[in-house]
Parts: sequence; C-alpha cells; structure tokens
Amino acid sequence: MHMCGRSSLTLTEKELEKHFNASFYSDELERYNPLPNFNVAPSHVMPIIRSDDIHHFRPHRWGLIPFWAKDENIGYKMINARSETVLQKNAFKKAMAQRRCLVPMDGYYEWQKQGKDKIPFRIQTKDQKAFMAAGLWERWKSPDGKEVFSFTILTQNASPGIAHIHDRMPAILKQEDQMHWVDMDIKPNDVLSVVQPYPDELLHFYQVSEEVNKVSNNRQDLIEEAKPPEGEQLSLL
Repeated sequence: MHMCGRSSLTLTEKELEKHFNASFYSDELERYNPLPNFNVAPSHVMPIIRSDDIHHFRPHRWGLIPFWAKDENIGYKMINARSETVLQKNAFKKAMAQRRCLVPMDGYYEWQKQGKDKIPFRIQTKDQKAFMAAGLWERWKSPDGKEVFSFTILTQNASPGIAHIHDRMPAILKQEDQMHWVDMDIKPNDVLSVVQPYPDELLHFYQVSEEVNKVSNNRQDLIEEAKPPEGEQLSLL
C-alpha cells in the first residue's frame, strides 16, 4: 500500500460540528448518518468541508471521480493525490483551482512491513483531537443522469518520526492553515506551501489489531492499542 487508504473519524456529528465550527444540513443527516466510523475506507461516504460552502459538512464518497470519467470505478484509483504532482495530473488540475476541500479525521492507519508481515499502526495528532487533511472534491454525472459527489486526499512524504512505518502520509493541515487551503483566491501553486510534514513532536502512533485489515470490521476496539505477543515485550527492557 503506497497510500493513505484507511482512516477513522470516531466523533459524532454533534462533536464534529462543535470541534470545527461547521454544521450539517439536517436533510443530509437524515439520509446519511455514518458516524462514528472506526475504519473509514475508499468508497465510504464521509463528511467534508468544501471550498464553496465552508460553514457546512457535506457527504462525499472517498475516491475522486473526475468529471470526464466514463464510469465511477475510476474512483478506487483516485483515493489519493500526490502533492508533488497534483498540478500536473489531468484528474486533479482543475479541482486544485476550483474545488478544494477539508477532510476530517481523528487518526489514520498505516501498515509497516516487518519481514512477510504487515503490522497496522494508528497515527494521530497530539495537538488536535480531530484534524483536517487537504483534499479535492468533484461532481460527476453518470450516463444515466445520477450525480455522484466524491473526494480525494492529498499525500506527502511522511514526517521523519513516522517514516519507519510508511514513507507517505496524508497532507494533515495545521489548524491555522485549514482556511487557507479552501480559500479559492489563493492560487494552486501558492496554496501548496501549506502542505508540510507534520511536526514529529505533535504526532502519536501505536500498534493496533490486525482486525482493522478487514474493511467490513468497524468497531470501537479497532482503535485500541494492540499488545505485542508475549516475549516481544522483553526487547524494550
């Protein structure tokens, strides 16, 4: 996995509204009520804050479907946009200029290769209970007229303190940079300067259960720390 493909958002809608000072539209909440989500995966519908409506959360599907796409399955290949090349890619260029968004999470999962095994870790920010990753959104119309709203998450090189787990990380924004990202008066070239590896001292990570590997598992215990097997503990002493 060369990408950020799994996260968590374990706050309720009410907590989310309070934390980010934005609200849900009540009719959208009635139709769609996915929180808390302990194992967010591509194709899940999750709340984002769009540049054209910064005071509200809007439900969008994870996996960007470019407006020119023939069918929606392309979304599975578009869950991330590399910040280094986002301005060169046809799927993202226009969205960078017109359709940026903020994607809330309170942690994300990454797998560390250890021999043949892949060990899952959960990574969080110490200074923000929930944080925003830089994203892009899109509106796509299917040949039969169905509208699908989707998003992708920008990625960047991992901060040095977590690079041993994985070499990429989501473009987590500092609190003071969140509104810059969705300010469409700031040009795409300039706004990319807010995408910076998050300070190591503000990141916290721990091993979680391999139960998280299975997308259909979605329970509170997935975010709890996993104990290493008996005997491995000794290497810490």
